[in-house]
Amino acid sequence: MLPITRTKRIALVAHDHKKGELVEWSRFNKALLMEHILYATGTTGTLLAKELCVEVQRFQSGPLGGDLQIGAGIVDREIDCLIFFWDPLEAQPHDPDVKALLRIAAVWNIPVACNRASADFIISSPLMNLNYERLLPLSYEAYIHRMEA
Repeated sequence: MLPITRTKRIALVAHDHKKGELVEWSRFNKALLMEHILYATGTTGTLLAKELCVEVQRFQSGPLGGDLQIGAGIVDREIDCLIFFWDPLEAQPHDPDVKALLRIAAVWNIPVACNRASADFIISSPLMNLNYERLLPLSYEAYIHRMEA
């Protein structure tokens, strides 16, 4: 089991055509988001910090490696939740990185929202304000323990 504390470390990511929607969603949920630590990729992080007047720890832009940096944060247990407003109708030059990020979020069993509806469900969940024991498949835990020994 991997503990997730009451204060979540939330990564916020949005493709170009979804940035406005993520900013609007974040503005609406500002009070809830302020209870947590926020991370974001390049431009999205700059927009969120300016619009919300909050500290946002920023990574590179997605195409420049920001998606991979967030994935590394998930693996290193530094990110607990991913809100990723991705654009399913627009081809992305860094599509392999996007798929890798979503895959690693699934491997490490963190909550992921890929659109506004799922983000609404996650942010309004009673679990957002509680400690939570995140489970990994037994085969993952055995592998991790071997690597840490």
